Amino acid sequence: MAAAEEEVLGLLVGAVDQGSTSTRFFVFNSKTAELVSHHQIEIKQEFPREGWVEQNPKEILLSVYECIEKTCEKLELLNIDSSNVKAIGVTNQRETTVVWDKITGEPLYNAVVWLDLRTQSTVEDLNKRIPGNNNFVKSKTGLPISTYFSAVKVRWLLDNVKKVQKAVEEGRALFGTIDSWLIWNLTGGTNGGVHCTDVTNASRTMLFNIHSLEWDKELCEFFEIPMKILPNVRSSSEIYGLMKAGVLEGVPISGCLGDQSAALVGQMCFQDGQTKNTYGTGCFLLCNTGHKCVFSEHGLLTTVAYKLGRDKPVCYALEGSVAIAGALVCWLRDNLGIINTPQEIEELAKEVGTSYGCYFVPAFSGLYAPYWEPSARGIICGLTHFTNKRHIAYAALEAVCFQTREIWDAMNQDCGIPLSHLQVDGGMTTNNILMQLQADILCIPIMKSSMPEVTALGAAMAAGAAEGIGVWNLEPDSLSALTMERFEPQINAEESETRYSTWKKAVMKSMGWVTAESSESGDPSIFCSLHLGFFIVSSMVMLIGARYISGIP
Repeated sequence: MAAAEEEVLGLLVGAVDQGSTSTRFFVFNSKTAELVSHHQIEIKQEFPREGWVEQNPKEILLSVYECIEKTCEKLELLNIDSSNVKAIGVTNQRETTVVWDKITGEPLYNAVVWLDLRTQSTVEDLNKRIPGNNNFVKSKTGLPISTYFSAVKVRWLLDNVKKVQKAVEEGRALFGTIDSWLIWNLTGGTNGGVHCTDVTNASRTMLFNIHSLEWDKELCEFFEIPMKILPNVRSSSEIYGLMKAGVLEGVPISGCLGDQSAALVGQMCFQDGQTKNTYGTGCFLLCNTGHKCVFSEHGLLTTVAYKLGRDKPVCYALEGSVAIAGALVCWLRDNLGIINTPQEIEELAKEVGTSYGCYFVPAFSGLYAPYWEPSARGIICGLTHFTNKRHIAYAALEAVCFQTREIWDAMNQDCGIPLSHLQVDGGMTTNNILMQLQADILCIPIMKSSMPEVTALGAAMAAGAAEGIGVWNLEPDSLSALTMERFEPQINAEESETRYSTWKKAVMKSMGWVTAESSESGDPSIFCSLHLGFFIVSSMVMLIGARYISGIP
């Protein structure tokens, strides 16, 4: 029966997609790239203080096991034996940092998420130590020193968490991004788990030399991070180990890519100059620069795109990163209550068809590319008595598109050749208003994949193509082209430029709102303000006195 299923279906490949807000497991047909089944679980984010963002590593791990289990149950309902799954790939939110005890398997602190801002004063101190004419961090890593990347998060854990300090001293601590945490656990954990990462995730730590493809001793000394806690760096497509538990026990884990690199692979952007934009929690525009490491002069990052095999060459990319995209829609739902579901924003925006001069800069975590301005904060401007929630909803969608325009312009300048169209993917691409707005604001066609889950597809392709697996052929002639929906610009370039120029004015207004001291205040209590504390205490005394005078018991 299993052999007959394999003949009809083709061999199957699974992919764990662990993101900022959810965990998902997908199963794809390796012959057709079609999605066969999947399951999703939402993941909680914790905000213990202003600017801090954390997640529970154990919750993330358990969600992966549950997603695998539920997906395999769905396969059985389709009369498909889960033994047809021949390999598993892992793709993950990048930069998010975990330190755990290799003896007990327990996390030593919550995962510090990529959006977290607690390290801003550390970043400012480190930048002061960089010689003006020799930014060796950027030249080796392709990255600016920023709260975004893992090295400063590890530094904070070493400086502030005693359990981490002690575990490092005693040789029990392991560090990793989410891929490392998952692969170590899935391959056995305390019983021989494999402590590794791939080149794409390593390239987001600020500790990895993207030229030599190794952890860099000078960088580790600069950030004062012991190299013994770092994972082994592997290619993005090779067998790392076998699943040691669950319904897919014994299946090789053979693909690993940071989420944006996985989307680049899933979009089949294998040629120099091919570009994709993923609309998820944030927004990430990547342009494949081939085997050449291109350094940006306009605020973009140089990063490792992929290395699809131990003996295969590495490919690089230019990347523009926007912190807040889909997260803005969730903010409108959770914080303002303007919508009840993310899907409602499209209907609200459609009802008015304009922001009526309202502009939204969602700099909740400062501004990423091309500004790298941590002092910025979110603003809504251009409000009048006429402005209502529909205009704000429309302005929120425009904000995602304007941010993409900024990094698109930077990409064009760095590449030197105008890019003719943009391939897009991610959850937000189901919003057709957003897609049309993006075409109008960029003044180029937008090509939307008919299969939005290209991030998971990229991880599955890497896993299926690995040496020793060989169920997925990545040769260009063998790849099934994704079908695309095309959105053409519908406004003239002059109107687009006018709206974009006004947006840029709003961005300037968002900068300089906070300092490192105010954003990293150690005492989150209301009494950290002397004036506020005095007001509350005096008010309580007056209330008690009034009750006493009036005779109220």
